[in-house]
Amino acid sequence: MIMEERRAFGVLLTIVVVFAIAPLIAILIYTFTKEGQFDFSQFSRMFAHERLWQTLGNSIGLGIFVIIGTTIIAFPMAFIRTKTSLNKHEWLDIILTIPFMTPPYIGSMGWILFMQHNGFLQQLVPGAAWLTDSFFSLFGMVMIMSLHLFPFLYLMLRNTLLRIKGSFLDAALIFGRNPWRNWIKVVLPLILSSYVLGSLLIFIKTLAEFGTPATFGSRIGFQVFTTEIHSYLSRWPVDISMATSLSLFLLSVCLVIWYFQNLIGRKFTYGVLSGKSPAKRKVTDKWYVRVASWTFVGIVLLLSIGIPYFSIIVTSLQKVRGDGLHAGNFSLASYQEVFTGGSAGLTAFLNSIVFSIITAIITAIVGLLIALYIKKGETKKQQVLDFFSLMPNIIPGIVFVVGLIMFWNAPWLPATIYNTKAMVVVTYCVLFLPYSVQYIKSSFSQLDASIFQSAAIFGRSNWDIYRRIILPLLMQGILTGMMMTFIISMRELVAGLLILPPSVETGATFIYSQFEQGNVGVGMAVAVITVFMTVIFMFLLDWLQRRGGQANA
Repeated sequence: MIMEERRAFGVLLTIVVVFAIAPLIAILIYTFTKEGQFDFSQFSRMFAHERLWQTLGNSIGLGIFVIIGTTIIAFPMAFIRTKTSLNKHEWLDIILTIPFMTPPYIGSMGWILFMQHNGFLQQLVPGAAWLTDSFFSLFGMVMIMSLHLFPFLYLMLRNTLLRIKGSFLDAALIFGRNPWRNWIKVVLPLILSSYVLGSLLIFIKTLAEFGTPATFGSRIGFQVFTTEIHSYLSRWPVDISMATSLSLFLLSVCLVIWYFQNLIGRKFTYGVLSGKSPAKRKVTDKWYVRVASWTFVGIVLLLSIGIPYFSIIVTSLQKVRGDGLHAGNFSLASYQEVFTGGSAGLTAFLNSIVFSIITAIITAIVGLLIALYIKKGETKKQQVLDFFSLMPNIIPGIVFVVGLIMFWNAPWLPATIYNTKAMVVVTYCVLFLPYSVQYIKSSFSQLDASIFQSAAIFGRSNWDIYRRIILPLLMQGILTGMMMTFIISMRELVAGLLILPPSVETGATFIYSQFEQGNVGVGMAVAVITVFMTVIFMFLLDWLQRRGGQANA
């Protein structure tokens, strides 16, 4: 096959190493060398700072609290969607993924606008002013991040519960177990592995999150690793060695967690599917179960979507923020300003679109080549390439950004793309390549070997097989990966703040800067447009996946 040649592995591995592995090596070199000599003092200097231990405690504590918060939301939601009459409402899954696809800094800004002094809550319910001080605390930060991340854990638990068929509980009942004991002795052990894996991923995502700590955490004086690294690189005096040392420390923590996640996944995962097709069971609920289920779902949707979206939409429509909520204080002036030719908001938004489209195209091409080579990962070379291509999903984005800055500023390079728009695209490609690889790999895994054998029997060349047969069959995965990459590139904040050339902004950095400067209306108008585009692409993604599922059936 065309992608099985030895030189193909060399070319693909070189691409991945240069753009994804070299930045991490650059962090190591910069941290542990000084004037060409090995020097541990820069790294040890980090441990002498009291702020490190405070930041470490803040980050770990935040991660643990967010796991608790997502569990409180995700576990009941997964139970409701699989074990009650709400299991027939599949549209809920699309709605419940909106909080996760909403840029976290936008959701955080929405909550700030709603809960701050003289915010929308106090305008709607003046007697609720006492909630403001309580909200602007660690509790509020945990709540915002939990409402953003719970869909991730919910989907993992839901999928596991769907695979646990009623036959397991029936077998337990035959041997005299009551329903509650069934859940404790049968169901909970079967979902424990998925829960632990999901919780560890939530912990990593919390450690890697920048948007909410930068917007909300900065207001309550709560520093975490990502904001600390950003501050060392963006505030005078710039301390690059401390930034790289913190990045290396954060990288080490995430890799240790990832190792334990894989260990648990290998040792404590149980098979719950058999060859027998399970009979579909009609679920009938008591009236109070239905009421409680819809109430819980409604509260979660109100908190995760309703309040933040209400805040950003209303703010984008207000003429004067100080005039509050009344009919004469609304207009489309902010949107008109955004869509005025040459305006800063429009330029930033168009920059995001251009960068995201280029990123989606490049990652689709590279991801396709990598996926075609990896196939099912049966050889060592395929497994190595697969692991390296997925590393950006394991490692916090800010660590890669710092590494890219160090690598492209290396004095031995004959030329550099640093401080150019090409640097933005390269950074996006490094961060989001795993999405294309994973989606295309998923589509490729569904192709039976007989397709290749049939094509070979009819005398097709390797090129014809890929061009006429394989590529059309993989097109759904390619397009899905491109759309996901486009969505996530449009919302990327930390990379833009650190590597954008002077006088160049993206939609994310424009929203962030406008919010920080107090010009909230125009910033929220761009936020509404970005979120609207994200939701449209989400429905397109769902349509593509359903279409693919029907085709496979």
